[in-house]
Amino acid sequence: MIVILVLLVIFAVYMIRRFTSPGVDTSDGIQYIRKAETDDIASIEQKISQLESQENGGEDTRNARDKFAGTVVMGDSVTAGFTEYDVLNASSVVSKMGAALDDLDQEVEQVKGLAPRIIFLALGRDEILAGGDTETFVENYTALVETLKKEIPDAHIFVNSVFPALDTAEGDSASLQDVSAYNSALEQICDKQQIGFIDDTGIVNSQYYEEDGVHFTEEFYSVWAEHMAEVAAL
Repeated sequence: MIVILVLLVIFAVYMIRRFTSPGVDTSDGIQYIRKAETDDIASIEQKISQLESQENGGEDTRNARDKFAGTVVMGDSVTAGFTEYDVLNASSVVSKMGAALDDLDQEVEQVKGLAPRIIFLALGRDEILAGGDTETFVENYTALVETLKKEIPDAHIFVNSVFPALDTAEGDSASLQDVSAYNSALEQICDKQQIGFIDDTGIVNSQYYEEDGVHFTEEFYSVWAEHMAEVAAL
């Protein structure tokens, strides 16, 4: 409640300053502020960012944390890099190491509690590493999507393609070197479920991989975030 009040005060001061400048009708600003009192934090933050962008000649000067306000990236240990490298706020990331698609009830509840307007899914790698086939992969991923739709009906869902591993990856990770069949299956799931599919193959580059050929460097997360933001028009 205190956070909401602080944001409302900041927003009110900003709008009053903006709409009390010479030549501007203040009635619109006052009405807008009153309406904002019933909005959630994410909506207020987004509107402030949009107004600041307009004042900067239309140039979008927001960082990734601002763009992803009111959204959640739900994924595995790779997704945790968004918070480890301070690219996104902790409230925008729900991650689980060794995330099996059929064992994410706690994470779904966590996402539900955040009430996001957009959910980005970045899952599937651990399912492939566990040796599952594409049929089981499709069943489990579809079930997860349907659960999210049921629990958070107002959220828009986007599914990221599965990132491959480099040829240098050893052991079980080698099974990630060819994920094309799984990504084709993901795209079909998205078509049937009428949700967004994000093809990340264009941003995968060997320079962004850690020495293990599986995980990613700090630089990659800004590139990935920007790609998701572009596709989802954040």
